[in-house]
Amino acid sequence: MSDGSADPRPDAPPPHGPEPVPPPAGPDRPPSPHAPRPAAHDPAQPPWPTAPRPGAAQPPGPQVGAPGPAQPYWPTGPHAAAPGPAQPYWPTGPHAVPAHWPVAPHSGAPAPGTAGQGWPGVPGVAPPPGEEPRQRLHPLSPALHGAKSLVVVIAGLSWSTLSRVGFGWFAAMAAVLALGATVLAVISWYNTGYHIVGRELRVHEGLIWRRTRAIPLERLQAVEVVRPLLAQLTGLAELRLEVVGGGKTEAPLAYLGVAEAAALRQRLLAVAGRTPEAVAPTAGPAAAPAPAGRRLHTVRNTDLLVSQLLTPQAFLLPFGVAFVVAQFLSAGSWSFIAVASTLTAMAGVLLQPVRRVLDDWAFRLDRDGDTLRIRNGLLETRAQTVPLHRVQTVGVTWPLLWRMKGWLRLRLEVAGYSAAEPDDRNRPDRLLPVGDLRTGELVVAEVLPGVRLTALPLTRPPRRARWLRPLSRSAIGAGLDERVFAARSGLLTRRLAIVPYARIQSVRVTQGPAQRRLRLATVHADTAGGAGAAAHDRDVAEAWQLAAELTARAHAARRAGGDPLS
Repeated sequence: MSDGSADPRPDAPPPHGPEPVPPPAGPDRPPSPHAPRPAAHDPAQPPWPTAPRPGAAQPPGPQVGAPGPAQPYWPTGPHAAAPGPAQPYWPTGPHAVPAHWPVAPHSGAPAPGTAGQGWPGVPGVAPPPGEEPRQRLHPLSPALHGAKSLVVVIAGLSWSTLSRVGFGWFAAMAAVLALGATVLAVISWYNTGYHIVGRELRVHEGLIWRRTRAIPLERLQAVEVVRPLLAQLTGLAELRLEVVGGGKTEAPLAYLGVAEAAALRQRLLAVAGRTPEAVAPTAGPAAAPAPAGRRLHTVRNTDLLVSQLLTPQAFLLPFGVAFVVAQFLSAGSWSFIAVASTLTAMAGVLLQPVRRVLDDWAFRLDRDGDTLRIRNGLLETRAQTVPLHRVQTVGVTWPLLWRMKGWLRLRLEVAGYSAAEPDDRNRPDRLLPVGDLRTGELVVAEVLPGVRLTALPLTRPPRRARWLRPLSRSAIGAGLDERVFAARSGLLTRRLAIVPYARIQSVRVTQGPAQRRLRLATVHADTAGGAGAAAHDRDVAEAWQLAAELTARAHAARRAGGDPLS
């Protein structure tokens, strides 16, 4: 008994007897769907209709265009209504054409098995015409990765292992492990490549488990060119990308030539900024880097050294050393464990200021069009490029011991940097590691045009807030400038957060139990970076009025900037 379904065999007879021969196609009748398929569109032939034949059942669900027992093979895709000269009037989706119909590929589409956009890469197969070929990393990359692995291996084989097996076996074990790490690095280098497809950076890696990461360049916040010590000795560099919402650096390309890294950085930033000429590939690894631009400020290394000496760690270190020596002299114990533990603790205290000096050595800030260029570092040099329209917040800090010299520190908040290291050592958001008030005003005016650091309208919370902040009430303030929202906080270390209205993502009003009894509230202006600014302990009526004003100004600023979401 037949259930009315069609036999999938190509030579099977119709289920209800022989099918009548359709009349010839004319201007008011399309050809039969079982007629031989045309190879290309004939301009004199009318287009195929997109609706099923009268009386045909419509299959349920979203599979409207998929063929079924009662659904003819009529094309319903976007090319059915507006065909082109090289596009046949036949569906080419995976469910639209039976297996016994020959399907010709689209004009310019890659055939299965080739390495193209949307296809897994196959070594040795050229990409389709018009697509940029994949680029490999520098050939010395495995050597640098192997050198780092050697240090880890030697550190893993402790001195106790050396004393038990002897120097010869210890050296042999280290050599075997280092050789294995180098072989793995070579294999990883051979299977790693990158190229730009449209507005995406695609990074391919992996041998057994292949992985392709596609990074939309619209989300790109900043690009860093980092040169560790080994990379400086070999003339190489590492490219690091920071994107919106990234918990860590995306797609670190280690390592490239210095000129190639600079050219790729310029191209990525140009594509992210929607520059039309950025879509074309660069001239090659030998492309010259862009000019440095206009110099804004250079930090003197002597000021950097003095600023780290005026930190609590360095200031209290002599007292700590004197206390430890007094303990040793009074107890009369100079054992190895006691001395080693003391030196380790002192090294941990000194390590953070020393790292900051090494990281911020020869700090230089340049302005190149609508981007900031930041260069710093001694043992590991960094070249960071930040588009100004990506800046979310500017933070100003006055440490307690710096105020005697009138120094301050400036930081940028760029979306994607909020998950950086908490000790501020490797955070790539430094705008000015140390400087006076005049330099700070100059830099803030470059990043936020029209904003004067000393002319921000900051008002204190009401007097009843002293019950919550008896000492720091005078240091708290908030206010609305013409272009930014500013909030100040802190007693020993003063902090000021400046948020442009166009960067505000949400506005919140919060109240704690003590604030409710005192009729106080805190207004938060959140940004994409996560920090934002907060006006603490405002009067409840003032807090709601401030929140409404922030919301209105944020919408107006985004509309003025052409944001479609406003």
